[in-house]
This record gives sequence, C-alpha cells and structure tokens, in this order.
Amino acid sequence: MDSHSKLEKIMLNNCDLTEKSGSVLATVLSSKTILKEMNLNNSRLLDSGVKEICEGLKNPVCELKILNLCRCRITEKQCLILTSALKSNPSHLRELNLTGNKLGDSGVKNLSDLLMNTQFKLEKLDLCNCSITEKQCLILNSALKSNPSHLRELDLSLNQIKNTGVNHLCDVLKDSHCKLERLSLIECGITDVSSLTQSLTNTKALQFLKELDLSNNMIGDSKQQLIDVLRDSNCELSVDRRPIT
Repeated sequence: MDSHSKLEKIMLNNCDLTEKSGSVLATVLSSKTILKEMNLNNSRLLDSGVKEICEGLKNPVCELKILNLCRCRITEKQCLILTSALKSNPSHLRELNLTGNKLGDSGVKNLSDLLMNTQFKLEKLDLCNCSITEKQCLILNSALKSNPSHLRELDLSLNQIKNTGVNHLCDVLKDSHCKLERLSLIECGITDVSSLTQSLTNTKALQFLKELDLSNNMIGDSKQQLIDVLRDSNCELSVDRRPIT
C-alpha cells in the first residue's frame, strides 16, 4: 500500500488464504499502487472473501492486468459478484484464470455477458476443468463471436464440450476479426475435427493461430486432414495422448 512501492506482482498460491484475507487484499487493490498481477490459486475465499476482493477490483484506481483464481472453489454466486465487479472497471484486465472452478449455468452466462462488453479487452482466458457443457459452450462462444478482436489465448481443456462445442468454436474462428493465437482443447471428448479443419481452411484464422492442442481426444481418421491443412502454416499441433494433471 506504500505509494513508493514498486511491487507489481503478488504470488499467494497455496497459502491457505481464507475469507479473512479478502478485506486486506481489497485494501491493496483500492490503493494507488502499480500492482499489475495477483495470484490467489488454491485459496478458500468463500462468499465474503470474494465479495471483499471484488470491492477492490471495482475501485477506479485498480489497474490489475492479471488475476489468477485457479481452484478457488468459485461458485455461481461468486462468479456473478466477480463479473459484476469487472464490468464496472473493465478496461485494464488482460488475463483471467478460473481453472478448476465449477461456474455452472449462471456463472458461464455472467462471464459471457462480461466478454460481450466492448470495453473488456481480455487477451487470455483459462477455463480448464470448469465443467463447461456443450450448452454452456454455445453461450460462451456467442459472446466471443460478438467481441472477438482482443482474445489471444483460450483454454477449454478438460471440459466435455465434445463435437458440438467444437462446432460452436468454429463460428468464432470464422469471424474475420478473430485473432486467436492459442487454443487448448485437451481431453474434451472430441471425436471429429472435420468442421474445425474446414473452418481453418476457409478463413484467415491460420494467419494468427500458433498453437492448437487437441491432446487426449480420440479424433481418429479426421486427424490427418487437419495435419494436412496445418502443414504449411505456423501453427503447432498437439494430438498425442499424454497424462493430464
């Protein structure tokens, strides 16, 4: 909180933080500091802790660019509080990690509403292992399609979005304003990537895409067509099976 502090990054991963830490962190976020990154992974903040932190995020002086809340037991209710806070101060955050939180239908809907905000210029979104369904993937992708020009990295690994979810993602990739560079779909229950292959063939997506990870999906014969399409591009493709932690 010291105005002379040069601290830009706080790492509090696996520190047994509870809801009592929320008010302290909120005070830090509400102070005129140069803090740009906060990592609270594996914390148990509960409703009160998330609410306190979000009060800090809403403060106009908060210019946080990276927020990691991986495996923080974020609920649907807490996701609403978080997205509401970011809506009120949307212009600074560039990376959001919600890995391992069960957002539910309303959580995904509220996050999607935030992504549609043209002032929200998120570049990296990590939703790995968030129990996102095919239906929720449609809602999420509709939001991304309405505001596609900022996002550079998207991780939906370990969500059972299946072939239907991939087809929805194709609508985002087809958009001429899409500049996605990294797309991770590890272990998503995908068995057919023909629509993805077609989308990459007929759009400008490969001008930007650098990494496509489809590991641990049983895509079978459709894999070869995708490999052929990507052969002359700068995109690195991962399709080999490997253990996921």
